Amino acid sequence: MRAGGAQQDPDQVLLRRARRVIALQTAGAITVSLLVVGVLALIVVARSQNAAATALLRDTAAAADDVEDPPRGVWIFRQGAGGAVEATPGGPGGFPDRGALDRVRAGGASETTQVDGREGGYLVLTQRRDGRAVQVVMSRHEQHDERERLAGALAAGEVVGLLIALLSATLLARRATAPLADALARQRRFVADASHELRTPLTQLHTRAQLLRMDLQAGEGAPSVADDVDRLVAGSRHLGEVVEDLLLSTQLSRRDDARVPVDLGAVAADVVAEHADRARDQGVELTLVPAADGPSVVRGHRAALRRVLTALVDNALSHTASGGHVSVSLGREHAVVTVVVRDDGTGFDPADTERLFARFARGGHGDQRRFGLGLALAREVVTGHGGTIEAWGRPGQGAAFTISLSAG
Repeated sequence: MRAGGAQQDPDQVLLRRARRVIALQTAGAITVSLLVVGVLALIVVARSQNAAATALLRDTAAAADDVEDPPRGVWIFRQGAGGAVEATPGGPGGFPDRGALDRVRAGGASETTQVDGREGGYLVLTQRRDGRAVQVVMSRHEQHDERERLAGALAAGEVVGLLIALLSATLLARRATAPLADALARQRRFVADASHELRTPLTQLHTRAQLLRMDLQAGEGAPSVADDVDRLVAGSRHLGEVVEDLLLSTQLSRRDDARVPVDLGAVAADVVAEHADRARDQGVELTLVPAADGPSVVRGHRAALRRVLTALVDNALSHTASGGHVSVSLGREHAVVTVVVRDDGTGFDPADTERLFARFARGGHGDQRRFGLGLALAREVVTGHGGTIEAWGRPGQGAAFTISLSAG
């Protein structure tokens, strides 16, 4: 808890930390890569310069008939048999290297040395030619400047690359942690869904179990015990449906390319048959109207689509009084399969159309019904199948839910 502020969301703190770590690690890897490339470039350039300088010195020494007109930045010194030295005018101070000249003139091997000095120093080649000792001195000034310009360009590139790497890494980190954020959100929502949906049926089961125990302890007759057992069975069935809905809601975001053809007509027939006893007990007529213009086949997940139709039929029966009608009608137009679940029950205010599909929403405008997870899950399933679900209703005039899916 920060002073004067609200407590931070632990999930958001975790995500921010993960983003920072990913961004820094990615930016660091890119920066090190650029640095390695820069160092390798400098090494390659330096070696190329050394090879070119050595070749220039050798060519100049081989063609040194005199000390006049050497290449730019190069000076020639020739020592004759008597020890006198001829020199190119304007040579750098400290040259020639008389020791090297004397050694080579006396029959020593050729010598190549690097002499330190201002701005790169000098490269010196001393060898014997035509009975004379020839010394060629080359200034490394231009090569030094070239390396400095390259190093400066690489340093600037490194800085720019670091900034770009940080920006890119931040964007990549956000994108990389997006699934994590979604997973955390779904985890929190699942916990909330479970707590909301399971509280009521668990409480009812507990209460009915206590009543059954009291009846057994009091020696109540078979009818009373049978009623309590029936309520326990109904409550356990409701609890199982809630758990099934919750588990299905956690799987909707998982990509599953193994979708298969599903006959919605057969699925609807199973759902209607499953609710036939309930409809008869309520005094409600439940009918199935098959498609008249071809099979109602789509590609998808049979279990998920069955839960959608189950939720819609259950919702219709829950809001239709005795003597009412609930119908499940299938149709096909072009490449679209439709399923309409219609009832003539209590209906709903058109202003609550979108509210119906919100998780655990309650009706507005004085309607205190609780819609739970079923309709919200139905929309998630249908949308996940690339389809749409629309609701129509009027107070006292019933409601209709229309599902549209691409034919498979």
